[in-house]
Amino acid sequence: MIEFQDVLLGFDRHRVLDRINFTAHYYDKIAILGVSGEGKTTILKLLLGLMHPDSGRILIDGQDITDLPETGLRDARMNFSIVFQDGALFDSMNVRENVAFNLRERGGLSEEEIEKIVREILSKVGVEEAIDLMPEELSGGMQRRVAIARSLASDNPKMMLYDEPTTGLDPITADNICALMSELSSGVPPDRKGLIMVTHDVDAAAKIAERFLYLNHGKIEFDGSLAALKSNDNPGLKKFIMEILI
Repeated sequence: MIEFQDVLLGFDRHRVLDRINFTAHYYDKIAILGVSGEGKTTILKLLLGLMHPDSGRILIDGQDITDLPETGLRDARMNFSIVFQDGALFDSMNVRENVAFNLRERGGLSEEEIEKIVREILSKVGVEEAIDLMPEELSGGMQRRVAIARSLASDNPKMMLYDEPTTGLDPITADNICALMSELSSGVPPDRKGLIMVTHDVDAAAKIAERFLYLNHGKIEFDGSLAALKSNDNPGLKKFIMEILI
């Protein structure tokens, strides 16, 4: 269970998050919508303890992580795996080494076991044939798939976090990434791996998520289903989601 309680955060007198409140289960499929600069990615960083709020509390399974030191955040972070917007692959490592990185860091596995897991995960995301390629040799879509594979190679996360997963991709590639994300979070609650995606791509969000949060001026102005999103009467939100209303 994830809980944000009256979370407030500002930078240089600009209030990015203004006492936001929401709860979520690990099996939820959530899209956080909003224009650039509205604090969407900040929510993911707060959730992982990469940033700390000015006030309010963030609870993971009932534990307040708000002021935990770096050494105390490991257990909470193991519930999640994040795919950053740029993929954040290690340029000096090939695909195999990128995906194997977390497995080696964790320890306890032989090289044969690591190779088997890496190939299984790459096959799952559809890029096993790229196992020996360097990141610079991959297309944008393949880089994103490898980044997802590397995230899946962490300690069996309960929830996937995606930061603008379709930004910079052509429409066909973006659709393929959406399909992959949906597949990885398929199944019936509470047994599925959920997701939180932050995005300004409303069309992509509508294909994947079941719950939608809309951030505006640091506040959550909407929290509901796709049907409720389409029928809302908030003028700013209606303009923002116009592409799925046409």
